[in-house]
Amino acid sequence: MIPVTLFAGRKLAVVGAGLSGLATARSLLKGGAEVVVWDDKEAGRAQAADAGFTVEDLSKADFGAFAALVLAPGIPLTHPEPHWSVKKARAAETEVIGDVELFFRERKASGVDFKVVAITGTNGKSTTTALTAHLLEQAGRDVALGGNIGQAVLDLAPFAPGRVYVLELSSYQIDLTPSLKPDAAALLNITPDHLDRHGSLEGYAGVKARIFARLAADATAVIGVDDVPCQAIAETLKGPFAVKRISMSGAVQNGVWASDATIMEMEGGKEVARAGLAGIGSLRGAHNWQNAATAYALARSQGVEPGVLQEGLRSFGGLAHRMEQVGKAGKILFVNDSKATNADAAGKALGSFDTIYWIVGGVAKEGGLAGLEPFYPRIARAYLIGEASDAFSAQLGDSVPHTACETLDRAVAQAAEDAGRSQADEPVVLLSPACASFDQYPNFAKRGDAFKELVMQRNGVTSLTE
Repeated sequence: MIPVTLFAGRKLAVVGAGLSGLATARSLLKGGAEVVVWDDKEAGRAQAADAGFTVEDLSKADFGAFAALVLAPGIPLTHPEPHWSVKKARAAETEVIGDVELFFRERKASGVDFKVVAITGTNGKSTTTALTAHLLEQAGRDVALGGNIGQAVLDLAPFAPGRVYVLELSSYQIDLTPSLKPDAAALLNITPDHLDRHGSLEGYAGVKARIFARLAADATAVIGVDDVPCQAIAETLKGPFAVKRISMSGAVQNGVWASDATIMEMEGGKEVARAGLAGIGSLRGAHNWQNAATAYALARSQGVEPGVLQEGLRSFGGLAHRMEQVGKAGKILFVNDSKATNADAAGKALGSFDTIYWIVGGVAKEGGLAGLEPFYPRIARAYLIGEASDAFSAQLGDSVPHTACETLDRAVAQAAEDAGRSQADEPVVLLSPACASFDQYPNFAKRGDAFKELVMQRNGVTSLTE
């Protein structure tokens, strides 16, 4: 835990009693603050009370008595309208911040010499964050990994000289972190997502761009330039810090570009080092080349040598629920991509295999499967599950053979049976739902775990995750 001492002797409101909210309350109490917790859901309030925190209905509280409102990132700050607690805080001129803001403020006050590497983007940020941490660990660094992945930021190991904190940050977290100042920052890509929370694509991109807003002269900005919003942001990065561009569409002057499962480091338009990705199952597919190129650039910004990075790339086991190779049964490969909760993310997996028995469905995002049409020739059959089944059946039409399975267990059984009859060299049973999970599972991780369990219950399956 990282104790936050800046508010010692003062009273704070924490709204949202999930993972980050409870970590925030613990951290503030450890630092000597008085903390009052609230959650709009009864289960959250019960969880906070069971953990020993003071739970109080803040809708009746005087927010002028609080030094700050610490808001959980999942609670609306601006759109579609501010949460009632935000309105009350603003009316009382009480600042509204998040747990990552507390981290950076405490860092500044502590004077401890350590590094922070921050990663954001619409897709690929979890894999890139995990890979960056892995590469630094392989280079012998003391690494703490968290934020929007794994542990809440304030639950990480206390500040220590030489430690590197590798943080995945969502747009929600960035929006609540005005003091955000990493030593290296990466923005992978921007595609339409969370527009209900940011008002527009422009608003969403503007929040993402803040990851670079306060970089110091010795910092490094790493930015993908293969989409229009990121291209525009890259053109604004003219500060005193280093800028490294990432591309899969052509060589860059300074940065890393990827082609044919190879990433190439460029300085002044000349290649200075390269690393191969061929045969690394956890980094399969063009989207993972971008992830690997970004992680490579971030690790290089921290002084890791190219030869060490090549070995680190080879030993990366991958991220659970994202292109996770679960098992094999003969020539059939089972892949868990449950983290693909929108069409764009699912497209990354669909573009990585040639003969796919695709399990898809859940709670659809706006547009459903729109944009995935170029991948249809790779799909031998689709198996529809959950709430989106009828809508997806209509979208697929006659373009992709499909079967309505309703539940994941039926889909796995049918897909495996059909894949077993395939003449392809490597038929792939792929769970890449392009949907949220909330109709049948509490989150994508539970959905992915269920898939893995169903796969491993089948006769003849050899595990690839042990």
